[in-house]
Amino acid sequence: MSTGGRRNGYWSSAPRRWWRSLLARLRNYLLTGIVVTAPISITLYIVWQIVDFFDEWAAAFIPARYNPNTYLPFSLPGLGFLLMLGLLVLVGRLTASYVGHSLVRMGERILRQVPVVRSIYGTLKQIFETVLSSSSRSFREVVLVEYPRRGLWSIAFVTGPTGGEIGRRLDDELVNVFLPTTPNPTSGYLLFVPRRDLVHLDMTVEDAMKLVISGGIVVPEDLGARPSAGAQQGPRPVVAEELEEDAPRPPQPVLAPVPAGEGGPGRLRGE
Repeated sequence: MSTGGRRNGYWSSAPRRWWRSLLARLRNYLLTGIVVTAPISITLYIVWQIVDFFDEWAAAFIPARYNPNTYLPFSLPGLGFLLMLGLLVLVGRLTASYVGHSLVRMGERILRQVPVVRSIYGTLKQIFETVLSSSSRSFREVVLVEYPRRGLWSIAFVTGPTGGEIGRRLDDELVNVFLPTTPNPTSGYLLFVPRRDLVHLDMTVEDAMKLVISGGIVVPEDLGARPSAGAQQGPRPVVAEELEEDAPRPPQPVLAPVPAGEGGPGRLRGE
């Protein structure tokens, strides 16, 4: 009866185990599908929103007779984005000329006369010139800074050397460091840190941003640990302990017990 009961219990639990296995597989398939499709879907959605924004912006300036969407049964996505790129290239070309440069300087002199606008324009112009300059090192160095207290480290970006009044009053080689917050890297803290207290990293700015936005979930590859293509690893050094273990040892003498009448009990021959 006991054997039959165990058999009945096994066959009754078999469907339950099969269902649990099926649900586990379905759960893994669902998570895998989310991991694969979510980044692609979100990226396509953001790109489509940007393109649609420029298309709506361009539709307000293009006359209906010159707009291809007026004659086609479908709309051409990206037309406004291409128009925006062409406009930026044209403005850059005109600014590089003498006449365009003179017009830009005259417009800047007018903006400097407006109290609030001159502060906003001056700050934005300096930021864009610093970030977009080909010779600038802003946001191109990823470092570790000991913050908020000793023993705790935070990832940060070097924005440039400390200058002006701050660099003059602090008698040290300081650098401006931007410490972003997680998961929103657009906000953060501006720190003036001695260069000797920074730990420079080999990771790129893009990998560091992924690390900050993901909250440490996405860990970039260690570029410093990757061996070079032509490098050959030499033989592993042999330590002294291994030499001592491999060295031949002298044979140990075999000690035989001595009878009780010869020298007393408990003694071994050879003592």
